[in-house]
Amino acid sequence: MYDVVVIGGGPSGLAAAVEAKKEGASVLIIEREAMLGGILKQCIHDGFGLIRFGKKLSGPEYAELYIKEVKDLEIETRLQTFVTSIKKSQEGFEIIVTSSKGMSTIVAKTIILSTGCRERTARQVFIHGTRPVGVYTAGTAQNFVNHMGYLPVKKCVILGSGDIGLIMARRLTLEGAKVLGVYEIKCTPSGLTRNIHQCLKDFDIPLYLSYTVTRVFGEPRLTGIEVAEVDQFMRVKPGTEKYIECDGLILSVGLIPENELAETIGVKIDPKTKGPEVNEKMMTSVEGVFSCGNALHVHDLVDYVSEGSATAGKNAAKYVGTKENEANVSSEGMLSLVPQRITEGEHEIIFYFRTLCDRKKATLTITVNGNEENKIVKKYTNLLPPEMERVKLKLNVKGGDKVHFKLEGE
Repeated sequence: MYDVVVIGGGPSGLAAAVEAKKEGASVLIIEREAMLGGILKQCIHDGFGLIRFGKKLSGPEYAELYIKEVKDLEIETRLQTFVTSIKKSQEGFEIIVTSSKGMSTIVAKTIILSTGCRERTARQVFIHGTRPVGVYTAGTAQNFVNHMGYLPVKKCVILGSGDIGLIMARRLTLEGAKVLGVYEIKCTPSGLTRNIHQCLKDFDIPLYLSYTVTRVFGEPRLTGIEVAEVDQFMRVKPGTEKYIECDGLILSVGLIPENELAETIGVKIDPKTKGPEVNEKMMTSVEGVFSCGNALHVHDLVDYVSEGSATAGKNAAKYVGTKENEANVSSEGMLSLVPQRITEGEHEIIFYFRTLCDRKKATLTITVNGNEENKIVKKYTNLLPPEMERVKLKLNVKGGDKVHFKLEGE
């Protein structure tokens, strides 16, 4: 029996496992791939680790620092192992896994879900046509180029201006492919501002806003796509369709937190983040089950993934099975806010949020039970929905209190 079982060996799982072990817990990491590190294994660009380690690292370098800690702390790992189901038991949880050795049961006092995200595909964004070779998600294309050393396209279009798509626009260009343009259905970019400049503007790659891909052509290989303008309701404008000859379509159309396991054991999911609702300890609505990383909510920076995951690992190791009274957290003017609950007492808590819309000037007001006299006020400039914000607050709450976050401004 383990004190803590971490499901997922990417950056969030590694950080959680290391912190739990440092707290004296017996820890097991279950990873479905043959190597630890998750998505970082194929992210060979730099920019990781500036906050967490104070230096600029590539994805593999960042992951290797945590993998070394896992080895130095002698944390047990099971690679190429899949979790098929989780059941509540008297001791804690029974985790049914399968691997090349067959099926087995692992017993844990607590579980940390660090299962990451998956990418939306062409079928999930309703692109018409056949299924020709040459249509890839941005992550798949990144794996081909960075991990396998294979260039899958020569002349391509990128749909969606998410960060992975922007980074792949630059990467494919550097490898000799021609990126004809990045098409975004929304009227504003979905990626970080720095990636718009460093990946598109610096390489003269055009960005087309309020456009989408409507059809793909070719069999068995992609020969072209159809793009069209959309209105404010994201409906195609008739007569704006245009054919583009290409052999590749790269999709960067959003990430979906992997929470199928969480749902099977009754974890409450936040419809805004698509991840579990948690308190400041990163514990979900199910006692003894914690969540962290992109399975909890999509992050911009891996440094913040590690920060929140360390919190989950520390508290999972300290969990004693006593249910605590909690205050509820609500938000206004925000796309998302984590955590959604706060345990009773006085705490210094890190909240992560995204604005609902672009704001040049904004004011964040936090009240407890509507008390305006003791409200907390924070000022912000240039808030954008794609860019997650982090704020540390000291709050003293009781069970049943209502903590309200209100973000407003131009």
